[in-house]
Parts: sequence; C-alpha cells; structure tokens
Amino acid sequence: MSATVALDYTREVADRTAPLYEKVSRVIPKIEWPFHAPYVEAINRLKKTRNAIILAHNYQTPEIYHCVADFVGDSLALAREAVEVDAEVIVLAGVHFMAETAKLLNPEKKVIIPDMKAGCSLAESITGADVRLLRQKYPGVPVVTYVNTSAEVKAECDICCTSGNALKVVESLGTDRVIFLPDEYLARYVASQTKVEVIMWRGHCEVHERFTGQEIADYRKAYKDVVVIAHPECPPDVLDVVDFVGSTAGMLDYVGKNRPKRVLMVTECSMSDNVAAEYPDVEFVRPCNLCPHMKRITLPKILASLETLSPTVEIDPAVAVRARRAVERMLEVR
Repeated sequence: MSATVALDYTREVADRTAPLYEKVSRVIPKIEWPFHAPYVEAINRLKKTRNAIILAHNYQTPEIYHCVADFVGDSLALAREAVEVDAEVIVLAGVHFMAETAKLLNPEKKVIIPDMKAGCSLAESITGADVRLLRQKYPGVPVVTYVNTSAEVKAECDICCTSGNALKVVESLGTDRVIFLPDEYLARYVASQTKVEVIMWRGHCEVHERFTGQEIADYRKAYKDVVVIAHPECPPDVLDVVDFVGSTAGMLDYVGKNRPKRVLMVTECSMSDNVAAEYPDVEFVRPCNLCPHMKRITLPKILASLETLSPTVEIDPAVAVRARRAVERMLEVR
C-alpha cells in the first residue's frame, strides 16, 4: 500500500478508469480490476506532477501496457522513442538492459526501473571480458551485439541490433564475417538469411528456448486452422515449422495486417494478451511461457518508483561513451 497516495476503489475511480478497463476487459477479469484501477489512476496522475513518461515493452502485462504506458513497443521501438522524449523522468517498464539503453541515449535525464532485479538471461550470458577475448581470437572482425546485453558489453562492440533490424545491421557493415552475440538462435536465423558468415555466441533466452518443434506440431493437431508466428530467439526446430518469423513488432504487424482467424504467438505470454486486446476478432492460442524478469515490474512498483524517483539507473561515464556509440550506430541503420 502506498504511503502517500490513496488507493481506494471508489465510484469516482471506477468511472474515470472505465474507458481503460473497456480496452482490456477481454484479457483482465472484471474481478481483478478493483485492485488495478486505483494504481492506474494514481500512476497516471503522478506522471504529470513528476514530468515523467513510462516506456513499456511488449511483454508487460495488459494493465501496464494498455493503461499506464505512454509508449509501447519492442526493444528497437523503445530505443528510438527514448531519443525523442521531452519528459525529465523516464520510467522503463521492462528489464535492466532496456533501462540502461534509455540512459545511454538520455544521459541528462533521470531513468528509473521499478525493480533493479529485472534482468535477462541473454544479458547475463556474456561479459565485456568475453568480447575482448573474441576480438583476440577473430582480429579485425566486427562485433554486432544484440541489444539484450549490458552497457559494459555494448561498450566493447561495434554496433547494436535488435531482432527487428539484426539482418540489416549485419549487412550494413559490408564485411564477409561478423561476430554476433549473445543469442545463438537469433544469430542462426540471421545466418540463414544472408551470405555473411556469422560467428555465434551460445547465449539463449530462457523463455524462447523452452519452445520445441514438437510442441508446435501438437498445437497444429489440436487447432487445425491455427497460424503460427514466432520470435527468432526460438530454437531452429521451431522456426522451421512456423508460418512467420519476426520481432515482437513484426508479429504485431502481421496480426494487424492479416487478421488470422486463430493465431499462436510463440513468444512471451503477455504479448498475446496485449495483442488480443487490440484485435478482438482474432482468437489467440496461448502457449504461456512467462518471463520471470518482466513480471517483476508491477503497478505497485511503478507507483513506488514515481513516488520516490528511484531506483535510478547509472552507468560509468567511460563505459557510457563507448556503449552509446554502438547504440547510435544501430539507430542510424534504416
């Protein structure tokens, strides 16, 4: 319970938040809204007094994604949006490397993540020292790092990428070989789409690596007309048997443009809830793998972070200069 903000579910709160609940009513049970609504009301009010905005990743839960976020998207969209913000305070509803990226692009702003423990298995799979050893082993080969890495790792690399622009970034370098880290499966997918030789690191996303090709086959037997779309962080045996492979933004666009009658999104579970709220005419089959790190971000923690303007994300200036260069080079690739 907040110490400074009343969190009662009054008739007034119910009325003011009714339009927001209408948007998420298909994915949030009515019995849960009396808990969410006072936090939604308090957060949206406090954002104004704090001159703050909330950037939320596609894997956030619907009450965050649809009800308090100012901008939503995948890692690339959030990175681009972070450059444009006018607010003094950025609250990153996502994981730590995303908050670091926002701080790299806004060194003069206060960047907050509601839970410092919201990490990422990919970011934890590699260190700056690992990258330096790779450079020794492959001298002169440019290093592309997935944005799902720490600022320390970004500082040791030439350019960043996201799943949405990885292929463009690799080919923008104009070389025959690249080192691509840390996601092995994304690297394999990129390698299948280009003539550039891709040297891979064996990091994996703990959510996407749990999917299997056999699981997809079982879903197709159970739902004969299902369209299956998957994130490229999934293992190759999954990507080999799906109908479309794309970033979270790419999957969202696919559903919006094609409006399949029934779709299975092979990615983090909350994404299906968020897209389902946008497209009530589409039925979503949910293979519900949750990211434990994304789920550390909650409405109570967001409210507490706005009240205290903490915890803040700080980056060593010497690291930040080099890491920022890698992110900015990514944003220049169109």
